[in-house]
Amino acid sequence: MKDIDIGGRLIGKNHPPFIIAELSGNHGQDLELALKMVDEAAYAGAHAIKLQSYTADSMTLDVDSPDFVIAEKDSLWHGESLHGLYAKASTPYEWHPILFERAKKHGILAFSSPFDEDAVEMLAGLDVPCFKIASFELTDIPLIEKTASYGKPMIMSTGMATLSEIELAVLTAKKAGCEEIILLKCTSTYPASPINTNLVTIPHLRSTFSTQTGLSDHTAGIGVSVASVAFGATVIEKHFVLDRNAGGVDAEFSIEPHELKQLVEETSRAHQALGRVTYGGTEAEEKSKHYRRSIFVSATVKKGDVFSRENIKIVRPASGLAPRYLKDVLGKSAKRDIPLGTPLSWELID
Repeated sequence: MKDIDIGGRLIGKNHPPFIIAELSGNHGQDLELALKMVDEAAYAGAHAIKLQSYTADSMTLDVDSPDFVIAEKDSLWHGESLHGLYAKASTPYEWHPILFERAKKHGILAFSSPFDEDAVEMLAGLDVPCFKIASFELTDIPLIEKTASYGKPMIMSTGMATLSEIELAVLTAKKAGCEEIILLKCTSTYPASPINTNLVTIPHLRSTFSTQTGLSDHTAGIGVSVASVAFGATVIEKHFVLDRNAGGVDAEFSIEPHELKQLVEETSRAHQALGRVTYGGTEAEEKSKHYRRSIFVSATVKKGDVFSRENIKIVRPASGLAPRYLKDVLGKSAKRDIPLGTPLSWELID
């Protein structure tokens, strides 16, 4: 599978995972806080920051009927109207060039998830290196067609989508002009539980759709994200916040700067550890082989003495005959005098 170039950074199995810090609405409508988030994401080593591009009116209707109020009692946003929540969580469009420029100064990438066709056009005008389709929008085929028409790489979260829904999204994107697609395994609950994450889906996605695959992770901490590397994740996205205790619409399942730094480091370390199928030790282990066990003379032996458990012993290092030859040696005679501490060899045996 070919590498994908996103803004000059290569994404693929031979490269450390591409780590995206999702700012979402954790900036609390404070531009200075949003800029500080970009700074801290860069200092932590993130490869990109991501925004969400929508307005409350482009997402939903300003209606308070039950259809437009979050009723689930276990939701972080229980009781909030959709319009009110999106108004609070949205990132103003006029902030986008400011935040993107801040990321550029730090040498990291910046892009966004468009939630309607106007947002796609706005982001295209800012020359984003790629687009991200959110899991809830994977079934918005007109949005995917519009986004794919720009021919830029697309990262798509699969969330609740069935195989047939993912297939339609992928085929739609390709038909509309996008050939470079990365699918992210995603559990669309906030927060998500590790038990519902099902990382084994990642390689299945890859083989089914012949795309690169990764993880959009809404679980607490970084453990699930690090584990995803073993399943071939080439892209990992986590929501980001400066201080969970200070709040934010997504704060509960977002990671702080020190955790983001750990995520970058540990996913890179996990990627290095993948390697290839290897037996017999690596080159780095060659010197360690000397400290395996072998057969040594453990008491002074005279010429003609019989080798027994009293005068030979299996010990470290591996200078003598391998332990598997012990039964062949026991009962044999010595060809000459052999001092204590001599590694036993066939030349010493009559």
